[in-house]
Amino acid sequence: MEELFRVAEEYGIDVEDVLINAIRSKSSDPSETIRLRIELAKKYMAESREYLGRGDATQASEKAYKAAEEVVKALAERYNLPEHQQAMKEGRWYTHQLGSAVNRLAKMLGEWVMNGWTSAYFLHVWGFHEAKLTVNDITSYIGEVEKLVNEAERALTLK
Repeated sequence: MEELFRVAEEYGIDVEDVLINAIRSKSSDPSETIRLRIELAKKYMAESREYLGRGDATQASEKAYKAAEEVVKALAERYNLPEHQQAMKEGRWYTHQLGSAVNRLAKMLGEWVMNGWTSAYFLHVWGFHEAKLTVNDITSYIGEVEKLVNEAERALTLK
């Protein structure tokens, strides 16, 4: 099973996203997949904090980004944004669609969406891909992503 996940990752396949989309295709109620995405975002935030505690800025950055990605997907599905519809049609999300959805969501829900996403994307590029940031460099950005997760949970009334 681990080999399956490893090979899927090498091909750029987000296994969790594929499973959530498969569940969505079988259900007429989007609240289940929205809830699953928020739970996944909370799991990623916990992992980000664990990596932060271990001094691993690279992995902490990527887990925070993954949390933000799940939040944006959940909110886009909840509000049935065109970006969500396009992602469902294409069978996957692209980064430009996430950015477009964030812009739309920030106008609807507030700047916390933009602030959280911008912080997460910064962490994704400079903390993970470029590995240029230290634990001290990323703590405020991770805090913004955590706010994104918490605000989204409140906005979706999942607490």
